[in-house]
Amino acid sequence: MRNLLVTGGAGFIGSNFVRRMLEWHSDITIVVFDKLTYAGNLDNLEAVSQNPRYKFVRGDICDRAAVRRALQANSIDTVVNFAAETHVDRSILNPDAFVLTNVQGVYTLLDESRQHGVERLLHVSTDEVYGSIPEGFFKESDPLEPNSPYAASKASGDLMARAYHITYGMNVVITRGSNTYGPFQYPEKLLPLFITNAIDGEPLPLYGDGMQVRDWLHVDDHCAGIDLVLRLGQPGEVYNLGGENERHNIDVIRWMLAIMGKPESLIRPVEDRPGHDRRYALDTGKARALGWTHHVTFDEGLERTIRWYIENAWWWRKIKSGEYRQYYEAQYGARLRD
Repeated sequence: MRNLLVTGGAGFIGSNFVRRMLEWHSDITIVVFDKLTYAGNLDNLEAVSQNPRYKFVRGDICDRAAVRRALQANSIDTVVNFAAETHVDRSILNPDAFVLTNVQGVYTLLDESRQHGVERLLHVSTDEVYGSIPEGFFKESDPLEPNSPYAASKASGDLMARAYHITYGMNVVITRGSNTYGPFQYPEKLLPLFITNAIDGEPLPLYGDGMQVRDWLHVDDHCAGIDLVLRLGQPGEVYNLGGENERHNIDVIRWMLAIMGKPESLIRPVEDRPGHDRRYALDTGKARALGWTHHVTFDEGLERTIRWYIENAWWWRKIKSGEYRQYYEAQYGARLRD
């Protein structure tokens, strides 16, 4: 592992991963390959922009020629794929983009990596591919039963990655992470949306009864898990990276408001989204057997995350305009007016 291509490296988890890998490993060079869609942001990588072991290439993983050039020009031996459309709500509004990037794009990246002779490819996935589980914990061997266009597209990418290992012998590993939070998360997701709305005294549109259960994982711990699986994971295997910290959405929001000193009257229950999974939970035994563990408690991580958004309004205020406002109105406008 010398020259890493990190696709989607200007996004939330990808940019956190890039910054930490450059800090943790002094013997690697990282090339970020990112299309810079609405959620890709070079501000996320400003802290490493002058690092001689970092390089940025703008490109789309669906563009075979661009992927090939990036692999060849930078002597890439390792690929970590974060590139994806990721928001369930947007997948309900526009599934096309999710199928294109999360299925066609993953195939293109796998195929070009195979032809280039990439030594290892890690595909970053999600717990949502398993569907909802009323009790117990999903293991990596459990069937995939995705319930949203987003989850279905990610499951398709997972299966394509598996097929390239079985059919072509590619050294592929997959991680499936639970609900990840932390700095630089695009403010369409629950925590950054509600934190930034609360800062401005705007309503918090909470789906349904707020009793959906999510397993919260701080981005630092998620990145550490990906790093470990990249180095020690067995070819062809899947590794769950769960926070083992289940919380009802309503409880998370109430605790967030308490930390911020904001009233619970900001919470506005709205019509639930179609096919909303009730509970996710992961068995992390395989990752723990490699030596992975959590270091950031949820209370600590939530406080750090809130403080980051309060102190970095420059980052999110310019995001919450233009395209974001159009999406917000399409998703929540009618719900909030009901």
